[in-house]
Amino acid sequence: MSAETPIRAVIAPVTPLQQNCTIVWCAKTLKAAVIDPGGEVPRLLKAVADQGLTLEKIWITHGHMDHAGGAAELKRLTGVPIEGPHKDDQFWIDRIQQSGEMYGVPEARAFVTDRWLDDGDVVTLGETEFEVLHCPGHTPGHVVFFHRQARFAQVGDVLFQGSIGRTDFPRGNHQDLLDAITGKLWPLGDDVRFVPGHGPMSSFGAERRSNPFVGDRAIAAMQTAGADYAAPVNRSPG
Repeated sequence: MSAETPIRAVIAPVTPLQQNCTIVWCAKTLKAAVIDPGGEVPRLLKAVADQGLTLEKIWITHGHMDHAGGAAELKRLTGVPIEGPHKDDQFWIDRIQQSGEMYGVPEARAFVTDRWLDDGDVVTLGETEFEVLHCPGHTPGHVVFFHRQARFAQVGDVLFQGSIGRTDFPRGNHQDLLDAITGKLWPLGDDVRFVPGHGPMSSFGAERRSNPFVGDRAIAAMQTAGADYAAPVNRSPG
């Protein structure tokens, strides 16, 4: 993001799964949100303090442990509200502690959101606004946060550089995920830069050109081959 954009952001990978937690803030007010605090809450609070920020919100893209396991503790320590995900991810939130024990994050806890989010909602941060897009497929209640002026999106595990989210989890749906990416994310513009749930940033344009799962050539090949289309193996981390 350029110096003129109304928001700033830093990425802080957390948990053994190296999930991209993002601290984003309003450049004018220095009010911040932590997006997807999967764990390592003391380190996240130190990062907020080091930037001279005031934490205002906790935003959750979806209910998987590596994205939301630290939300309850972060809220306990700061008192700030949790917003997101969509209500259809309640069953994943209920499983957070069990998942944390399985993946080596024993401090992970379920949380109670202060606001479920739906497609078309707006969340505020300082003097800025982010649009909410409901993008099911990886999980049924997954949401994306989009700042239109900054051309910036936090997409969680919907889309990665060179891949897409896994859909082999309970209530995952491959076609729903493809429809969300092509129908909701691509129309936002090729110039939009995004933070994925894991791995490096990319842009929607770069993924449309080269993503083997959901790029323009891949979608055209699916449509041509129909039931005979052989999708590549998805080895994404989320």
